[in-house]
Amino acid sequence: MIIVTALITILLISAGSYYLGTGKMRICAASARTASLPLYYGWCTVIWCFVSGIVALIIGQHLPFNSPILVSGIVTLVIAIISLFFISPRFKAQRHLEKLGNFVLFLSAVISISITILIVLSVLFESLRFFKLVPLHDFLFGLNWSPQTALRADQAGSSGSFGAIPVFAGTLLITCIAMTVSIPLGLMAAIYLSEYATPRLRMITKPLLEMLAGIPTVVYGYFAALTIAPYIRQTGTLLGMNVASESALAAGLVMGIMIIPFILSLSDDVMNAVPNNLREASLALGATRAETITKVVVPAALPGIMGAVLLAISRAIGETMIVTMAAGLAANLTFNPFASVTTVTAQIVTLLVGDQEFDSAKTLAAFALGLVLFYHHIVA
Repeated sequence: MIIVTALITILLISAGSYYLGTGKMRICAASARTASLPLYYGWCTVIWCFVSGIVALIIGQHLPFNSPILVSGIVTLVIAIISLFFISPRFKAQRHLEKLGNFVLFLSAVISISITILIVLSVLFESLRFFKLVPLHDFLFGLNWSPQTALRADQAGSSGSFGAIPVFAGTLLITCIAMTVSIPLGLMAAIYLSEYATPRLRMITKPLLEMLAGIPTVVYGYFAALTIAPYIRQTGTLLGMNVASESALAAGLVMGIMIIPFILSLSDDVMNAVPNNLREASLALGATRAETITKVVVPAALPGIMGAVLLAISRAIGETMIVTMAAGLAANLTFNPFASVTTVTAQIVTLLVGDQEFDSAKTLAAFALGLVLFYHHIVA
């Protein structure tokens, strides 16, 4: 509550300095030429007061008398008075704000890049610790994935239980099923909205379809586990097929539905960006509308469509909740869509849940899987 009160005090004093600084420079502008508009002088006083008040608030919490409200209020008020006397018609407030804006943008870029580098280094460091326990060759080409068994057998880990091929195979299987659903449906929906739908229908339909991307993935997971998976199992039983209660097909189908808006929205925007001159030239040469779409519009928009597909593939590989709830956690080396499989993201969640030591091979395996997943996203 003290911090909130202090922040409100700082904001009120800063707002007052804005109106006083702006008013002073408007009066000066009436009699003399100013280097900047009065608006910029007001914002300069606001920034000086706010930054000084925040610094005083932080320092005031560590003073012996512990009165951050009083300290920050007095400092902000003093800076506001000094700012009002400091600004003058010759002061180039606009240039000052532009330099400050450039510095803030540069600092934001540096922070973003630094965070990314730190994440990569942390994952890489923990992965190297894992590869000291388990050889890289056994991890990338091993056929047995059983971290729980390895933990019980030996606290240091057993290299024969960390073969990630079944995990990679399950990820690839579910991704292929999802792409088989999302690419045709998303691309055909984009073609319809871009080339056939009326502007009114497109204005209504596209936002509704894009709403699918805003649904939480846990909702898709429940839908896959409680509706799609039982239906697939019952249908398979009627046909005399052995279908697992949690199957790759159920997770892949629902994931494909979830990914449709990504392909649809990006592909539609790319095809709308194709110049109408190309369409008109094709039609003028006697091509039908379908031929114009398949031989002119789609080839012209192909780079953007491929970008949408790659984005959808990355989204599918990185999905967690749907595969955890609908595909199961069994690391089976199979390409049978009716079998239960697991994925990289599902295993990362599983490995990091529990009370085992952080430096155990089981926990460190999650970072190794994350490193492989990160490498895939870079390559894609």
